[in-house]
Amino acid sequence: MLLALLLSPGVYAGVDQDRETIRKALHGLDVQSVEPTPIAGLYEVVIGTQVIYISADGRYVVQGDLVDYRARRSLTEERRAALRRKIIDGLDESKMIVYKPRKVKHVVTVFTDIDCGYCRKLHRDIQGYLDRGIEVRYLFFPRAGAHSASYDKAVSVWCASDRKKALTDSKNDRPVPKKTCDNPIDEHMELARQLGLRGTPYILLENGMSPPGYVPPRQLAHMLDQMQP
Repeated sequence: MLLALLLSPGVYAGVDQDRETIRKALHGLDVQSVEPTPIAGLYEVVIGTQVIYISADGRYVVQGDLVDYRARRSLTEERRAALRRKIIDGLDESKMIVYKPRKVKHVVTVFTDIDCGYCRKLHRDIQGYLDRGIEVRYLFFPRAGAHSASYDKAVSVWCASDRKKALTDSKNDRPVPKKTCDNPIDEHMELARQLGLRGTPYILLENGMSPPGYVPPRQLAHMLDQMQP
């Protein structure tokens, strides 16, 4: 009886009407989706890659995480992870520097800044990740911005004949010949902007979750093995 009520045309009509009201209230914003939440009268709205909540009449906006306290789950972070996963699933590996182990168990995507201390620490541990079957796909995010020294280093690394050697050299302050060529660094930075990156290293797991900062190989391998799809 309850299921029939929930699936009735009247319920769908109410949701559709609320969606229309909310979209009108948010006119001019890049609204990707409007979906009901478990809380009556409160809707989840995805704007670009941001998740907010808004009342059915479009009047009240709530920013922050919606948490199912009983289940100990952040519904907001799960939604963000799904959005990130959609983005990383569409990435072109030809525009990355990729370190592949002999047998791949897991894949992580890492935004790195050549001059970032913890990014250098992560790179020094690259063999530890590979030994545990973790493929590392690098994208560049020079935090100082376009045409900064870090940006120019990233371009030179990308344009080198041996990108992996150039990346290691640059992260160890060894000279890399300055070069320019067609490169994806600006695309990487735009992607970082879409994801709302603030710092590096920024590690994206296969399920779209992102642990904070640098994670040692053993800990990351355990995290990935325990990961929910």
